[in-house]
Order: sequence, then structure tokens, then C-alpha cells
Amino acid sequence: MNKTALNNAHIELGAKMVNFSHWEMPISYTSLIEEHHAVRNTAGIFDVSHMSVFDFKGGDQVAFFEKIFANDIKKICNDNKAIYGALLNEEGGILDDLIIYHANEKFRLVSNCSTREQNRQWYEKHAVEFGVEVVERSDMGILAIQGPDALNKILSIEGMNPQVNDLQSFGCMFDGDKLYARTGYTGEDGLEIIVASEDINQLWDQALRLGCTPIGLGARDTLRLEAGLNLYGNDMTIENHPYESNLGWTIDMTDENRQFIGKQALLSIDQSKSQKIVGIILRDKGVLRSGYEVIHDEGKGVVLSGSYSPTLQSSIGLARVDQGYKKDGKVMIRNKMLNIDFVSPRFIERGKILI
Repeated sequence: MNKTALNNAHIELGAKMVNFSHWEMPISYTSLIEEHHAVRNTAGIFDVSHMSVFDFKGGDQVAFFEKIFANDIKKICNDNKAIYGALLNEEGGILDDLIIYHANEKFRLVSNCSTREQNRQWYEKHAVEFGVEVVERSDMGILAIQGPDALNKILSIEGMNPQVNDLQSFGCMFDGDKLYARTGYTGEDGLEIIVASEDINQLWDQALRLGCTPIGLGARDTLRLEAGLNLYGNDMTIENHPYESNLGWTIDMTDENRQFIGKQALLSIDQSKSQKIVGIILRDKGVLRSGYEVIHDEGKGVVLSGSYSPTLQSSIGLARVDQGYKKDGKVMIRNKMLNIDFVSPRFIERGKILI
């Protein structure tokens, strides 16, 4: 079982630890609902050091990313910014979703832990053509500090670089080998900090002393679900293409000469017939869970992710459904047809209810 550098700190705080893709990670410290509200109302801190971090050296790195990344890396090449998008196979299936950071003429990439080995081999396979060296940064950890008061807490940390206050959404900066980015997975403001594992405990301890609440993976999941953010393995897999996974906006076909992996397969897809990911709200008593069948007047679908929403105080979910849905539909739960409403997949943003 893999452990992050903060494993002992989690145990000392009384965290309930679980196996998450072969990593021992905290699912909660107190209660999921308390931790969820802490992020929505003040500031929470997450250990997400199980995520995969890669750096790149030498060669033509821009051309490398132009080939393997379905979004266009050139959008950030002249800025200190991050970009979100997908790795696709030749059939247009989603290998993973990831964020690539660019600052100080360097690229750093963060992707999911469950796809670590697959992705590393994919990067190395395609890097050869461009003379790029792939460097897995297993010596780094990641902290996310999220919430409306997150930036104030971060700026109060001893030795914090005050320039982080100038970062805009998806902005990023290197401070030595440390990376600060105004990104997150909660629908709230905040930073993600990629830092050497040997320094991460000190940063964690300072954030706790300043009043950040430790947050486990349980609340991380309900927060991202309210924000309408996909979870790889639940809401999309290698069997899905971006247009049926709410990732069409990350596919950049502007440059007709750019031949990224999966492009030709995507061009053959009739988007007017593709299923879509929608938000759903259960109007009857129950809880939405992955795998439940969804039915509407023009077709059907399936629940991908579902949970109780502490903010909305309702059961919500993401479902992939046939097109033609209207306002309401049905979901099958324990052999009963219950009522649902179809809504935007983004329920909450920066504390504001959007539906």
C-alpha cells in the first residue's frame, strides 16, 4: 500500500483511512458534512499527494504536447497558466483527464493516480519522437487549500510568496521547484501547491494552525459533484469519448494542421446523436448511486456519480443520457421508479447555487 508523506499526520488527527487505488488515504476526519461545509464556508486543506506529477526535460516539448493532448498547449505557452484537457487513444477514448502547468518556460503535468503507470508509458512512448525526457516526480506531494477564505489563510503562512495573491484563475507560478496554481477540484477559490514531500508536513501544520480544516476524500467527492466536475473511472473511462463526457469544450480543432492522437476518430462522431452528461436531482426520498437506470420521454441513460448534496440538502448526480431529455424523468432505485429533474451538471460555483 502506498502512503503519502502526510500519512502519520492523518492518523494522528484520527482520520478514517481507506484504500484508494492502492493508496492509504483519509476518507474523513470528523464527518463528511462538516468537512464539506468547511470548504464551502471558510477553508479546507486536502492531501492529494496520491496524484501523479510529471516534469519534462529537453526536446520539443510543445510539439510533444500538441500530439498527445486534445486541447491546444499553445494557449498557455506565452503565459504562466494551466490548461485542462484529455489524453485520448487513437479511437478517441479517454485515457485520462489532466492539467498541464506552464511557468518559467517549464511544463509540469498532474493526472490521476489510478492511471499512473498507463500514462507514464504513454508519455514515454510518444516522447521519444520529440527528444523529450519524462521525469516522474515521486518526490513531490500536493496540497489543495480551498474555500472562500483559502487565499487569506495561504497568505498568512510563514514564508509564503506574496506573489500568489496575484494569480488569476488557472494562473500558476514556480517558486524554485515548488508550484503554486489557482486551480482546484471543489468549485471554490483556492490554490493547489506542489511541494517537495520532505517539506509538506511543515506546510500542512501551518495551515492547520491558521484554521484550515483537514478534508478527506469523502467530502472531496461531494464537493466536486456539486461543482459538476468529472471523476475519471466514474463519469468517463477509456470507453467514452469527450463529446459524451462534457469535455467537448476541451477539444481544440482550430489548427487544421495539428494532428493530435484521437482527432480523426472524433471527426467521425455525429455529436447530434451523442449521449450527454446532465445533472439530476432526486425529487423523491432516496439517494442516487452509480449504475441506476435513468429514463426520459425520448430515451434512457445511467447514473454515473450520485450522492447526498450537503449544500442543496438533496440527492444529486451526474448521468449520461440520450439526447431529447426535457425537464423531468425517472430513475430506477430498488425496483421503484422515482422522480428526477434534469438540470445543468454544475450545481454550485463559488458558493452560489446555479440550478
